[in-house]
Amino acid sequence: MRILPTPLALAAALACCPAQADISETFKPFISVGQSYDDNLLRLPDNSPDAIQRSDRASQAIAGIALERPIGRQKITGQAKVSRVTFDHYEQLDYNGKDFSLDWAWVIGNHFDGNIGGSYQQVLTPFNDFHSEQRNLRTQRRQYANGGWRMHPSWRIYTGFQRDRFDYELEAQSLNNRKEDRSEVGIDYHASSGSRVGLVARHIKGNFLNPRRIGSTFLDQNYTQDELKANVNWLYSDITQLQLLAGYAKRKHDTFAERDTSGLNGRATLNWRPRSKLRFTADAWREFAAVESIVVNNSVNKGASLTAAWDISAKVQANAGLKREKRKFERMPYVTFDGDPSDTTRSTNIGVVYQPWRKVQLSVTGFKDRRTGTPLIGTGSYKAKGVSFMATVQF
Repeated sequence: MRILPTPLALAAALACCPAQADISETFKPFISVGQSYDDNLLRLPDNSPDAIQRSDRASQAIAGIALERPIGRQKITGQAKVSRVTFDHYEQLDYNGKDFSLDWAWVIGNHFDGNIGGSYQQVLTPFNDFHSEQRNLRTQRRQYANGGWRMHPSWRIYTGFQRDRFDYELEAQSLNNRKEDRSEVGIDYHASSGSRVGLVARHIKGNFLNPRRIGSTFLDQNYTQDELKANVNWLYSDITQLQLLAGYAKRKHDTFAERDTSGLNGRATLNWRPRSKLRFTADAWREFAAVESIVVNNSVNKGASLTAAWDISAKVQANAGLKREKRKFERMPYVTFDGDPSDTTRSTNIGVVYQPWRKVQLSVTGFKDRRTGTPLIGTGSYKAKGVSFMATVQF
C-alpha cells in the first residue's frame, strides 16, 4: 500500500521551494500534480453485480502555460495545457488530456469592440450516463467571433457566431457526435451605475453526424432552436449582484414533431457578499441539454445550486457547494417508457485551499453524489463519493 503516492511526494517537494518573481509578464508556466479516490468511478447503478470493481484511485500530472498580452488597446489571452491521468485498477482508461484556448479582445476606435477565438479540449467522458469500462475520450472544438457597436454612451448593439463540435472516441458513443452552430443579435442599455439590461435573440442549429438507429429505423436527430431572452446584469449594491439570461425558447426537430418542446429557458445567478471574507453564489436554471447516452440524446434540465467561499486567513480558504438537478428526457418515437422518463441528481462538495507561498497552492476536496434514475433509459440510480488532492506551482 502506498502511503504517499509519487505525485503527492512531488507536490511536497515543490511546496518546499517557494517561487520568486515571474519568469515573464506575458507567459506564465505552471504545473499541477494530484491524486483522487472515487468509490464508484464508473457510476454503476446500485443493483450492479458485486463482482464489478467500483472504486479506483487516479494520479494526475498537468503542465501548461497561460498567456496574457496587451497590445495597445487590444488584448490576447490564452492557455495551453496537457495532462496525464492514470488509474490504479482501470488501467485501460489511462489517457493524455489536452486543453488549448486563444482569445483576441479587439477594439477599433471608441465605438467598436468584440472577441475572436477558439478552443480545443480532449478529456475522458464522464461516466454518469454511459458506464463502460472502455476508454471514451470526448473532443470538443469551438470557434467564435462577435462584435458590438456603442452607438450611444448608454446603448450597445452586438452580434456573434459560435460553432461547437463534439466527437467521441468509442464507437458505441459515436451516435452523439454532433455540431452546434449558434448565431445571435442583441441590444443592451448600460446605466450610469454599471448595471446592464438588454434583449438577445438566438438561433441554434444542431446536427448529429451519425443517425440513431431504433430497430430498422434510422432516427434523424437534427434540430433548430430559437430563443428570445432578457440579458440582465444588475449591480444592486457592492454586496449583491444579479445576472439573468432567461426567456422563451423553442426547439424543433427535423422529423417526429412529438419530440418538439418549448417554454421558459435560461439561468439566473445571484452573488451575495455579506462580509469581505464571505461569499455566496446561488444559481437556478431551466435549460435544454445534451445527454451522453446510447438511448436518449437530449433533456430539459431544471436545477438549483448554492456555493460558498470563506477566506479563513490570507493563506487559507474554505469552500462548499450544494446542487440539485432534475432531467426530463425527450420521448423517443417507437419507444415506450414505463413511468416518468426523468432522473434527479443531488451533489455536495466541501474543500480547503492553502496557499503557503504566492505561487504555490494546495487543495483538498471531498464530494458526494446521489442520483435517482430511470433504468429503462440507461440512467439508473447510483451513489458515489470521493476525495481529491491537488498541488499547483506557477513559475
